[in-house]
Amino acid sequence: MSVAFDWSLIKSFLAALDQGSLLGASRVLRMSQPTVGRHIAELESQLGVALFERTGRGLVPTHTAHQLAEHARAMQSNATQLLHTLDSAQSKATGTVRITASVAVAVNLLPSVLARMRMALPEIQVEIVSSNAISNLLRREADIAIRMVRPDQASLVAKKIGDIGLGAFAHRSYLARKSPIRVPQDLLQHELIGGDTDTSILDGFQAMGYPVGREAFALRTDDFIVQWRAVQAGLGIGFLANYMAYDESDIVRILPLALTIAPLPVWLTVHREIRTNPRIRAVYDFLAESLPQVI
Repeated sequence: MSVAFDWSLIKSFLAALDQGSLLGASRVLRMSQPTVGRHIAELESQLGVALFERTGRGLVPTHTAHQLAEHARAMQSNATQLLHTLDSAQSKATGTVRITASVAVAVNLLPSVLARMRMALPEIQVEIVSSNAISNLLRREADIAIRMVRPDQASLVAKKIGDIGLGAFAHRSYLARKSPIRVPQDLLQHELIGGDTDTSILDGFQAMGYPVGREAFALRTDDFIVQWRAVQAGLGIGFLANYMAYDESDIVRILPLALTIAPLPVWLTVHREIRTNPRIRAVYDFLAESLPQVI
């Protein structure tokens, strides 16, 4: 005949067996002595056998108790192993992490970083969202954001990881057919590539004392990839991140000493509530260490 009983009572039984008294068991388990006593009595009732003889010196286990103890300890060991397995699974960096970044960063900076991260964190899959919208994080559409602007939302945590240097660039073929550029003012006599709604370059000329309008640009677009491709094609002079020209021998930086453009800060941002998630934390830490090496 099989007997059904409450397996949660085993913990009190083993504590009483090891300590030799209800008082000792209650101290180990950090529960009241009457509670341990009720657990033992309930287990004996469910099994239909006596497990301890109550004496003035404490509890004396019966033969049945010794027989039960072997199986009870095996249960305890299995339960402990189960908890360790669960803890390990929860703490292991596995699963998918969604990263949002501007198109320029996603195209030019992230691939090499993610290639190294794949070797370091092989159990993590990555999803990339090319966007500048902070709302990606607020709406939980992404786990981590790489931004050029620090978010001011209290629910987001941002860490500055570096600055992106900016400069004026042109293809050698363009410079070969155009007049020399010796001072910043000479730029105004050239084919310029700049923003459409983004006025940062116009603001820069204004700060240097050269008030110019949108008509100064032969090509206007807010997409930095389009600007970059136009520079590569020899269309004109573009104002871009230095890292975009690192491996381009035919792209020349113009007036690197005389033309100063304020760098763009880079912020690594994550939602406060999920930053302790093991996989998100692992990716966040890897990006925080690796991105400064390539910007």
